[in-house]
Amino acid sequence: MADQPDAAEGKKAPFKTKKLLVIVGALVLVLAVAAGGAFYFLKQRAAAGDEGEEEAPATAHIPDKPPVYMPLDNMVVNLADPGGERVAQLGITLVVADEKAGAAVRSFLPTIRSGVLMLVSQRTSEELLTGEGKEKLAKDILREASLPFGGGGDESEDEVASDAGKKKKKKPATTYPVTQVLFSSLIIQ
Repeated sequence: MADQPDAAEGKKAPFKTKKLLVIVGALVLVLAVAAGGAFYFLKQRAAAGDEGEEEAPATAHIPDKPPVYMPLDNMVVNLADPGGERVAQLGITLVVADEKAGAAVRSFLPTIRSGVLMLVSQRTSEELLTGEGKEKLAKDILREASLPFGGGGDESEDEVASDAGKKKKKKPATTYPVTQVLFSSLIIQ
């Protein structure tokens, strides 16, 4: 009789081994599917980052050459406030694409400075004290700095009528030597 329980346990042992193999196989399958899903998700995310849909990390784009900075002499300008008693002292730095562009801009600096003085003299102290006013002034100075190089057109005219007059097409993007305007100081008195 002692042999019968051992025989029963012998029959159950292969069943437990098969059950354990099925569980291990299922776990391996689940892990393989999870790894494949993670790989697919990361691949899609990387592809979306390449297309510009996501924000790129700050270190993703390092320019080949550092920009060239051209500080202009400080300017003191009478503002368009009533009474004409308010003045602005401006320190402006132009960012140009490279040294070659810097040389081209230097040849037009008197024209650019004059245009900047005319722009600022049309502003009020209230305008220049707001962040929006300073941003608008920087954009206007950028447009003024591109005038000697054929720029400065109204940006709302991005579409030009074709010869037939029916279809409209966009102007090709034009780059000018001055790429950005920075304020090193802006004091209103």
